Amino acid sequence: MMRILSPAKINLHLRVGPLAVDGFHPLLTWMCTIGLYDTMEMTATDEPGIRLKCDRPDVPIDESNLIIRAARALSPNLGADVSLQKQIPLGGGLGGGSSNAAFALLGFNKLWNLNLLKAQLTKIASQLGSDVPFFLHGPSSICTGRGQHVMPIPRPAAKYAVLFFPEFSISTPAVYKRFDEMKLGLAEATHPRDDWTILTELPTSDLLNILINDLETPAISLHPKLGQLRYRLEQAISRRVIMSGSGSTLFTLSDNKDDAERLVAKISEPSIRTALFELAPAAPALYP
Repeated sequence: MMRILSPAKINLHLRVGPLAVDGFHPLLTWMCTIGLYDTMEMTATDEPGIRLKCDRPDVPIDESNLIIRAARALSPNLGADVSLQKQIPLGGGLGGGSSNAAFALLGFNKLWNLNLLKAQLTKIASQLGSDVPFFLHGPSSICTGRGQHVMPIPRPAAKYAVLFFPEFSISTPAVYKRFDEMKLGLAEATHPRDDWTILTELPTSDLLNILINDLETPAISLHPKLGQLRYRLEQAISRRVIMSGSGSTLFTLSDNKDDAERLVAKISEPSIRTALFELAPAAPALYP
């Protein structure tokens, strides 16, 4: 049996261009993994096909699940039993499903002794979803195009992310639909920039002031209480709070664990769960 930790991510920075002729939005995003993990346990079987079970009844375990799609993309004739234990919230903008797919590719590649190179796995990953390639190249990377072009960069100076989990999730397709309805997105916003290394060296307070998420406006338009919550959090901790991905998870950054714990202690709202996680954990913890 193989046991694999599958990490969540946050989008430190996310610029989104207008809808392109291919039906996708061009992206420019800086993503980092965090120390929040789903767990997959895999066992090779003689019987072909993937038999998937999950501890969350709202997670599909049929052909729509990216773990099964990843296995079929690698080899439709091999088999495995897979158990998935979820810790990453659904609909929170933390990339749990994409992470599961990427680490399933890594796991099946090893479990079945396929010996595919990372470049080959990345090509398959790009066919599974926009965020999937990132997880093969984490823990800190710039992703462009539809997310399939990945450039690893150093970790940011900040050491911890404090996450705020609202009681509701947000539909990614709904956010992008509202984004288009609001006619948001500038083509030049997704042009590559050459100062990423400088940004990774900025003090946390300076970095927070320049990070942008273009999906915040449509997400808050759909769910005004998300904007209200972000305002209350910023007032409580006197620090900028940003949305990850298409939401609904919010986060801020911290230089050290003591500071992160102080931020968590300042949040008294019983309706919101708050937790701190290491930002961009070292690669050996992520890639078994």
